[in-house]
Amino acid sequence: MRSNKFPALVVFLSLAIVPHVLSATNQSTTSLKLLGTSKIGSRASSAGTENGFEFRVGPDVDKNFNKQISGSIAPARVPADHVPKPAGNAVTTANSGFFGFDGITHFDQRFAGTGIYTNTQFSLEPPDQGLAVGNGFVLEVVNNALAVYDTSGNRLSGPTAMSQFFGLAPEIVRPSGPFGPFVSDPKAYFDSDTQRWFLTEAVLDVDPTTGNFTGTTGVLIAVSQTPDPTKPFNLFRLDTTDNTGTPDHPGCPCLGDQPLIGADANGFYISTNEFPLFQAGFNGAQIYAMSKTTLAAGSLPPVIHFSSLNFAPGLPFFSVQPATTPPGGSFETANGGAEYFLSSLDFSSTLTNQIAVWAMTNTSSLNNASPNPTLTTVVIDSEVYGQPPDGQQRPGPTPLATVFIPQIFGGKTPPTEKLELIAGNDDRMNQVVFADGKLWSGVNSVVKTPNGPTRIGIAFFIVTPSVSGGTLAASVGKQGYVAVNQNNVLFPSIGVNAAGKGVMSFTLVGPSFFPSAAYAAVDAVTGAGDVHIASSGAGPEDGFTGYHFFGGFRTARWGDYSAAVAGPDGTIWLATEYIPNKPRSVLANWGSFISSVTP
Repeated sequence: MRSNKFPALVVFLSLAIVPHVLSATNQSTTSLKLLGTSKIGSRASSAGTENGFEFRVGPDVDKNFNKQISGSIAPARVPADHVPKPAGNAVTTANSGFFGFDGITHFDQRFAGTGIYTNTQFSLEPPDQGLAVGNGFVLEVVNNALAVYDTSGNRLSGPTAMSQFFGLAPEIVRPSGPFGPFVSDPKAYFDSDTQRWFLTEAVLDVDPTTGNFTGTTGVLIAVSQTPDPTKPFNLFRLDTTDNTGTPDHPGCPCLGDQPLIGADANGFYISTNEFPLFQAGFNGAQIYAMSKTTLAAGSLPPVIHFSSLNFAPGLPFFSVQPATTPPGGSFETANGGAEYFLSSLDFSSTLTNQIAVWAMTNTSSLNNASPNPTLTTVVIDSEVYGQPPDGQQRPGPTPLATVFIPQIFGGKTPPTEKLELIAGNDDRMNQVVFADGKLWSGVNSVVKTPNGPTRIGIAFFIVTPSVSGGTLAASVGKQGYVAVNQNNVLFPSIGVNAAGKGVMSFTLVGPSFFPSAAYAAVDAVTGAGDVHIASSGAGPEDGFTGYHFFGGFRTARWGDYSAAVAGPDGTIWLATEYIPNKPRSVLANWGSFISSVTP
């Protein structure tokens, strides 16, 4: 889920670069609920059939915003002047030290599930993606299924429906119900310290008869009992309903949208964007901190909740991304242990030139009965980045638009469906890694490539943070752009190993390319290298979310985020969405590609 409801401010911020200690009154203690145990199962023995109730509409905060002018899609939502104008990266298919294989597809997701869960999944776009690697296993999770592979690409278990894995009621018992909870936005993490696998996903409870939201929401957390992800997991639930009322969001049945996860030596961290579920508004980012060793032991730790995180009065921060540290990497141990975060600062959905750096100190106290961490933030100057446009794609066969939709109309003349654009979403901060003493991350950004209109590019940041005597300082050590002339690159995730060698995963799409899995090396000194095609797309995106017949406005949802992580040997593993040459369902043709690169 995602939203474009952040309040407007100005194009360029002008704020004194000073640390801000967030008030202790924003800190409270909550708890988890233990749900039981589960295990990743096998795929269904037969695919079933597609009929009725094929897709489910998410809450209003997840609506895809599209700007239309005289009935056509605007090429960009920002003026071309002041837009970044990178020279562009070369594109190559030479992939030394590369290995890859297909991951979960929409067909896999739609027909995941066994037993009472057989043929109970909705068709979903986009396949928001998580990836974790360790002990010879590769775990991938998308909306809404997960699977485990060995490092040679052999599938060991799954794809399992996420509802089945978390012990929830099936999404839909066809043909007309009952309905199960709405789940979305999965994440995955392997913690090399505890040798445990962590999974999270947002959940919204529903009335089983109507499918309407009841108002109670949460984040589901799964932690493996052993270093083997094919073995049982302990299941927990963090309540995010927050309906008791506080001064900044009184009487709120709320949604903790798009949970983001991270970890340091002591804690496991979840950040959400909080929206009222049944009315307009935005309550800002929420941060939850808890002991990872307690979770790994299958016990219930106290949870510290930070709220009311405001940049200025009435202007809340959003999408505060916690960091992870690669296997063999060094955690921040000063000041009782510290966890770092990054967030972008484009409040106006135009352009900006600053980012926020965060530190939670005294994280070692999370292992105590009464934790007392402190949260601080500092705003620093950066390169310009801003709201991206939607992305044009290369024309090709679109059977959903040209065959299936006319068939659904029963011979009547259907509405004219145009080739979909790929949603560029927005410029919120993506995955963050703390490696070699630096924070690595990137955002979607509008760029002006040579000899063409504005396109979707990537702005990346390598930031050096430090905490001394409780004071946070940070500076950008290296930054830059990834762009391909006349085409689009989008949804970056940077995986970095303990030696500070990075590889960025993303999708490449444009007039010259069907949606393809791609990557580029990222270095703290030289920046980003050539764009490598990991797996070429076999056709255009042809899914239901962009077509008028299904309520769309020509822009198809694309994965709101990709994933990239370091393996224990320093190899970087990548996962991103693309269009494979594999069996599709009626309503969507997306797939994922998993690859490893030796940096």
